[in-house]
Amino acid sequence: MSDRTYLDWPFFDAPQRRLAADLDAWAVENLAHLDHGDVDALCRNLVTRLGHGGWLRHCVPAAYGGASAAIDSRSLCVARETLARHEGLADFAFAMQGLGSGAISIAGGEELKQRYLPRVARGEAIAAFALSEPDAGSDVGAMSTSARREGEHYVLDGEKTWISNGGIADFYCVFARTGEAAGARGISAFVVDAATPGLEVAARIELIAPHPLASLRFRGCRVSAKQRLGEPGQGFKVAMQTLDIFRASVAAAALGFARRALDEALDRAKGRKMFGQTLADFQLTQAAIADMATAIDSAALLTYRAAWLRDVKGARTTREAAMAKMVATESAQQVIDRALQMFGGLGVVSGYPVEKLYREIRALRIYEGATEVQKLIIARETLKG
Repeated sequence: MSDRTYLDWPFFDAPQRRLAADLDAWAVENLAHLDHGDVDALCRNLVTRLGHGGWLRHCVPAAYGGASAAIDSRSLCVARETLARHEGLADFAFAMQGLGSGAISIAGGEELKQRYLPRVARGEAIAAFALSEPDAGSDVGAMSTSARREGEHYVLDGEKTWISNGGIADFYCVFARTGEAAGARGISAFVVDAATPGLEVAARIELIAPHPLASLRFRGCRVSAKQRLGEPGQGFKVAMQTLDIFRASVAAAALGFARRALDEALDRAKGRKMFGQTLADFQLTQAAIADMATAIDSAALLTYRAAWLRDVKGARTTREAAMAKMVATESAQQVIDRALQMFGGLGVVSGYPVEKLYREIRALRIYEGATEVQKLIIARETLKG
């Protein structure tokens, strides 16, 4: 049983504490024995299960089937930490429903919100966020995918890559250059249904921790102007607002992975006999456990501070979310590595929990802004004073 004392911290109210307990109980019943043979099918199934369980309601505002008036960052974080501790792919399925539809919640017109968000909350439509390109990942302003206005439509041409849920999504929130100004100020956002002519899955991408990922190609893809999110040229702002909401939840997912690793390490240390004593009796093991526990609490404090500031204080949390994401993902990598070391050879055997965690954590240090990018964000926001 993972340490739950952090739920007593003043960052949380009764709804988040109740969510943690209820979702944990649901995860024990629903995520223990999953068939990972077909990852696409499993992800679709998990979205359906999460929708039926009511958990995806935390990804959209209440007016469209959500759990609270506005998306609650603390609830997102609690949900992701809980799911990640049980099953990384369940965390992924949950997170992408929020990230993939977040731009609609932020900037969509009423018609778009009514059309997409209730289905997201019920697990009836799979969402995706299409921002990155082969030559424009961290530097969003360098994107080249274009959206040319033709009467009441836009025509999209270009490529996107590293798109989570690529190939299984029902719709994509796509960012493309519309040319109102140079750089980031000339980007707009659109909702593009997966079946739209001119949109194709160019390639599927295999990762060390499998989940649906693809490159997309747009060739003369015609989208109604009514599918635009916000005003022309405001796409970069919409993308950054979306990432600001969900970046702290990436830190929470890392916390879930780290807590599971510590649980596995503690069981191993207490049960493994070596030289007439247990592994836990060695001072080197105790020092490692101390470092692991402290790293987790440090990351949790930063993570839930960021979420609390946004929810309760209504603060802009670009700096705080970047700190949380950087520290939590880097710390989780170290915690999991130490846990694996305690298992010795078993730690690298395929199928063991720590081996799976080792593969799961690596991507979190990269996506939604690599650690190096988070440092730039933190420095920039700090220099602003």
